[in-house]
Amino acid sequence: MADPVPGAVASVDAFDLPEWLGVEEVTWTAATSLGTAARVSGTLSSPSGATLECDLLASDLAYPLSVLEEKWRAAAHQAWQLGEAQLLEYDGRLTLAVPGTAIGVELVLDAVRRLAKAVGAPSSRFTVAIRL
Repeated sequence: MADPVPGAVASVDAFDLPEWLGVEEVTWTAATSLGTAARVSGTLSSPSGATLECDLLASDLAYPLSVLEEKWRAAAHQAWQLGEAQLLEYDGRLTLAVPGTAIGVELVLDAVRRLAKAVGAPSSRFTVAIRL
């Protein structure tokens, strides 16, 4: 049976993320549109010029292929219930796995707020720029 995940997946510890995420102003900018997308590509950036690719992934999408194995999907839901976001490396990119099958505006805002919490920064230091 083929692996349902299109790329390699691994857990990411927030303490392993770059320090600037916790101390500088940070903007998450969507590179793709929201709406019915299950994966939204984006970039975290700071005024100092630091950047980090960071995507959002709707962990429950299962057709035509599951985007995550069950263990990762369950971990994403557990983290969400605890007020956190599941941080993953997905296809070589930092990815926030969120519950659901599509990424909408409210989900983006909540996920980025949870990322701020994970790196110990006030959410007011984070800005979100989305594509319509």
